[in-house]
This record gives sequence, structure tokens and C-alpha cells, in this order.
Amino acid sequence: MIWEQIRSNQMRTTLLVVLMGVLLVALGFFVGLIFFDNGIPGVIIAVIVWGIMNLIALTQGDSIVLAIAGARKIEKKDHPKLFNVVEEMTIASGLEKLPDIYIIDDPALNAFATGRDARHASVAITSGLLQRLNRDELQGVIAHEIGHIRNRDVQLMVMLSILLGSIVIISYYASRFLFFSGAGSRRKSSSGGGGGAQIIVLVIGLVLMILAPIAAQLIYFAVSRKREYLADASSALYTRYPEGLASALEKLGASNTKVQKANQATAPMYIINPLQKQSLSADTLTSTHPPITERIRVLRTMSGASYAEYDKAYRTAKGGAGVVPASGLAAATVSLRGASTENGPVEDLPGRIERTRETSDALWQMNDYRTIDCDCGTRLRVPPNYRSLTVRCPHCGRVHSAPR
Repeated sequence: MIWEQIRSNQMRTTLLVVLMGVLLVALGFFVGLIFFDNGIPGVIIAVIVWGIMNLIALTQGDSIVLAIAGARKIEKKDHPKLFNVVEEMTIASGLEKLPDIYIIDDPALNAFATGRDARHASVAITSGLLQRLNRDELQGVIAHEIGHIRNRDVQLMVMLSILLGSIVIISYYASRFLFFSGAGSRRKSSSGGGGGAQIIVLVIGLVLMILAPIAAQLIYFAVSRKREYLADASSALYTRYPEGLASALEKLGASNTKVQKANQATAPMYIINPLQKQSLSADTLTSTHPPITERIRVLRTMSGASYAEYDKAYRTAKGGAGVVPASGLAAATVSLRGASTENGPVEDLPGRIERTRETSDALWQMNDYRTIDCDCGTRLRVPPNYRSLTVRCPHCGRVHSAPR
């Protein structure tokens, strides 16, 4: 375990929550000046909102993130192979509890982890990812997400996503209310020497409403990149097969399908940016993730499975200082394993068809469809709101009693 990274996450959680709180209070102060001619009511409102949002983030933040993503919890019977992979990576990482497993019905290729702590954690995987990745690639992605849980990135990102969302919402509605209520025109028409000062306050408040969400988002982005490299290192360590994640990242980077229900607040939680058109080499100031080509190059430069080997590969591929804290460099290096003989990294059509069938069955189960196996070999799917008492097989014409 990378203790320095965990301590760093705890310190950054406190620092960044305070910074987000300062932005929120400053925004509240100027909103109070604009609407109440007194900043104190605005500060009080902002502090109350900040406290409530922190409480929500600590107690229900992961549930909110999963609900926003449209994730549905599944059981082992719904997708045994996925459960088996998560169980394997949970054991390899040393986590004390198996994370809850969710599927997002979305053709995009992506995944994320969330939770208040390691005992209340979840991993969510899109149906598109389940259909496209073979077992080795799926192991790499799941191990990456469990690395985020193990390194306690998930609590930090949940806190920041909820606070960022609150700043954006307050800024949005305050600016709209300001314009539509005519508050600006009333301030400009104020008589006496105080009119100029009120206009200045109005301008500053407007600027803050615009800049506060941007500043909060930049703070949010600032913690995203390094943690992705460390989660990649964790994946290589847990699977002892860096090529699995490297191959998965190639497939994810080649896909241009965006996650339908992702937003700016939750985007940094995904394994790759779910909002923009993917590019293997995309790298901008506001990118939530490092370029995929860099991540792949580091993984494929590794000659052994350990944090020290990842750090060495990182320095070789990128130059300059490493990315792994000192406590992770002392661990022993183990040999890399080969690809599984059952389903290696080369894409095969029978494997793709089987994965599509498994994922489709899981989605039917998630949406409470009932199954009827006809004697002719046809499998009928009956929706939960089906009202007729019977179901006719479209192939052989046999009539079945509708399941209740």
C-alpha cells in the first residue's frame, strides 16, 4: 500500500474542501451584496449550503454519483464472469470487502469507482465495455478502479464532485436571477455617492459568478492526472499483466462514443474522459486525464510487476521525476505473467459474441424481464409491465403462460 499517497489524499481532501468552501463563501458574500445590500446573509447561506453539501458528500455522495451515471446494482447471478474478475482483483489488492458492482446500460466504453471508503465502495462498468473487452483487458480495468479504492482516491473525488456541483448550481441560478430580476438595473439607477460603489460590487459579483465554477473545476482537475498513473501502477501490480490494461486503453481511446449521463462534475472519476471525443494523444490544460498514449507507453515499458518497476518505466517513457511515492518503491518486484490461454489479448469473434450475450442477459435481468424457454429453442423475454396472461412464441406458435 502506498501510505504516502493515502496521507496525501487525506491532506488534499481537507485542503481542497477548504478551498472549495472559500470559493463558495466568497460567491455567497457578493451574492448577498447584490441582492441584500449586505454580504453577511449571503455568507450565511453559503456556509449552510457548504455544510449541507459536505454532509451529503460524506453520507450519500457515492449514491448520488451512481444515480447520475444511471448505474444499476447487479448480483453474481446476473453476470458471473464480471463478479469473478472483481473478486480476483479484490483478493489481489488486499481489500477487506468486495466492492458493490454496477452496470451502466451505455454503449460507450468506460468505468469508474466511487465510495466513502474501502468498506463502502462500488465499481461501475458500462455495458459497452463488457462487450468489447476480453478477460485480461477487463481485469486490467477492474484492477485500475480497485486501485483507486485502495489508494482512497474515491472519497476525495466524491467530495470534490459534490462541492463543484454546488458551486456551479449556485453560480448558475444566482446569475440568472440577477439578470431576470433586473437587480443590475436597480443598482445602476441608485442615487447618491454609493451608486458607483454598488456598480463595482455588481461587476465583481458577476465576475466571481463566472470565474468561481471555472476555478473550482481547475482545482478538481489538478488532482486527477497523478492519481490515474498511480491507479495504472496498481493495476499492473494486481494483475501482473500490464498489457491487459494497455490493450484495454487502446480500445477505449479508439472509441468515439460518449457516456450519455456523464457531466463535468463526474467526468474525472471515469477511467478516461467520458465527455470529449477521445484521442490517444489528447492533452489540454483542462484535461481530466493524462494522454492515453503516455499511459500505454509506460505500461508497455514495464519489465516486472511492482510500483518500483512502474516508476522506472514512467521515468523512462516521460523523463524527469517519477510518480510513485517512496513507500511504494521498496516493495519486491514479481515476474509478469502471460496472457490467459482462455481469452488472450487478440480480439476473436466467438469471444465477442459470447461477451455480448452475457452482457445482454445481465441487462435483461437488471430491467426485471422474465425469461421463457420455448421447446423450439427460442428464449422469450417478457417485460415487467406485460399484462396479457399468455405469450405466443413467434417461431413455433406455441402459447405459454405469462410469468408473474
